[in-house]
Amino acid sequence: MKVRVNSKKGLKTSLSVLVDKETIQKKIDEKLNELQQKVQLKGFRPGKVPTQVIKNQFGKSIYGEVIDGILKETSAKAIEENKIRVAGQPKIDLKTFGEGKDLDYTIELETLPEIKLKPLNKIKSTDYEVTVEKNILDERIDQIAKSQQEFKEKEVTNKSQKGDMVEFDYKAKIEGKDFEGNEGKKVQLILGRDLFIKGFDEQLLGVKKNENKLVSVKLPENYPKKELVNKKADFECKITNLKMPIAANINDDFAKKMGAKNLEDFKNLVKKQISREYKSSLDAITKKNILDQIENLHTIDLPQNLIEQEKHILTHGQKKEDIEKNDKKNTKLAKSRIKIGLVLNEIAEQNNLKISETEIKNEIEKQIKGMPGQEKMVMEYYQKNKSAVASLRGALYEEKIIGLIKNKITMNKKNVMLKEAEQIIKAFNENSKNETQTDNTKNNQKKSKIKKKNRKK
Repeated sequence: MKVRVNSKKGLKTSLSVLVDKETIQKKIDEKLNELQQKVQLKGFRPGKVPTQVIKNQFGKSIYGEVIDGILKETSAKAIEENKIRVAGQPKIDLKTFGEGKDLDYTIELETLPEIKLKPLNKIKSTDYEVTVEKNILDERIDQIAKSQQEFKEKEVTNKSQKGDMVEFDYKAKIEGKDFEGNEGKKVQLILGRDLFIKGFDEQLLGVKKNENKLVSVKLPENYPKKELVNKKADFECKITNLKMPIAANINDDFAKKMGAKNLEDFKNLVKKQISREYKSSLDAITKKNILDQIENLHTIDLPQNLIEQEKHILTHGQKKEDIEKNDKKNTKLAKSRIKIGLVLNEIAEQNNLKISETEIKNEIEKQIKGMPGQEKMVMEYYQKNKSAVASLRGALYEEKIIGLIKNKITMNKKNVMLKEAEQIIKAFNENSKNETQTDNTKNNQKKSKIKKKNRKK
């Protein structure tokens, strides 16, 4: 095999590869001998079919298979020998080929840019810690207590009121006719939550046990039978039982029912849970801030084919008109993602960062512990889905890189109360929304100017 670099301009490289006919013929002979041991043809004993007969019958497919194998082997070797970091799929153009001829072809490819890392010590960001106020904690615990609420039966003479549990049987009709799924037995509703059909609860206020009650409502948009959506249905309800809520005593016994050691331990667990909810969002803001600064620090030429591949991923499943409408925004986002990805990967390589199988196993076990009762499902999900494991590996890899970066930059610790945390998150979300709207406005203004120019013409 002979390899020659034809041209090297920017991120584009062209190679010429020549494989002599003797090498090709040797591969073909090896394939013929291999087939001779396996092929069975009428009139010949197994393993005794003449190679010329095999060649006459399978020659074209053998040549095609051999050339395909040689192209894969030699192109990979040519790229490796020239130490080329390929971006995307190389393009191969056959110049000369055929039985009894040398194989001459070119490889056109785009290469990954050389990444010169800028010092990270110029980057500054904030590491937030969340303090949960007592009134917020008490409110959350009260909500938990209500969700675990128990009920006791009301007296027969008592009427239902908001917060009560009503148990009833029903039979519904539309325009006096039955329909599929129009009957229900021992249905339980807690009045005031409006979880059955909108407007149903309020019509059951003031009913008594053993009373019949007609409830009329419109069937919802998500009703399974689409032809019945928004149709008025009359429900003949037979009230079979009424129960009133029992106020939960938030004490050590309640805490133990919730899996805690005592009330103090339960409060600490709930406080940590609330803190984690906000901390997760704040960490995402910090990460975005760090990545934005890393992107701004580096100037990198990006391979066009990588940009197109990333845009394809971003717009997968979208309508053609939406893709065209948002092309500028998607191009900008694709470039940003590729640029950040290349820089992060370079940081990881220079610091020899890797994700071990043990780390992946530990993360899966952590997820399993966090989903009691669904352990088997989680385990099977990762066992059957290689892409899920690859995605998990990627997430852990990025997390490790970000962790390394945080140790190299200036991280200012800031303790925030819950209200301030909410304001920070809200401001971030609004800013992100405004940036998107600004991009769309600029695109519309540009289109408007183009239309005006066309009219003048």
